[in-house]
Amino acid sequence: MRLIPLTTAEQVGKWAARHIVNRINAFKPTADRPFVLGLPTGGTPMTTYKALVEMHKAGQVSFKHVVTFNMDEYVGLPKEHPESYYSFMHRNFFDHVDIPAENINLLNGNAPDIDAECRQYEEKSVLTEKFICLWAV
Repeated sequence: MRLIPLTTAEQVGKWAARHIVNRINAFKPTADRPFVLGLPTGGTPMTTYKALVEMHKAGQVSFKHVVTFNMDEYVGLPKEHPESYYSFMHRNFFDHVDIPAENINLLNGNAPDIDAECRQYEEKSVLTEKFICLWAV
């Protein structure tokens, strides 16, 4: 593990975004070999998402061949609800970058069988050869 001392949330977000962009660009993803990214929600990653959007708009990264898996969702909350993580991710990240809708993986908190939904989600996520996760505290 590497310790990188930073003093503000903005510094952390920009550092994390730069690290992710560097990894995506070094990987050189294609449709047949996408870069896979695990994403959190909540307040902690907001500065990272903001910086990723800025870097995308500046032409520094494309998310066209990036596949994402989100780590959580509320059970019983409709995905259209403004507090759902589906809405959160679209509002703060997905709607501002060039990621295809079919590359976005979010848990269905309204699935008829939540256990089956979780198993299928896990099975889909482990089919990838490389996976980087952005963790938040």
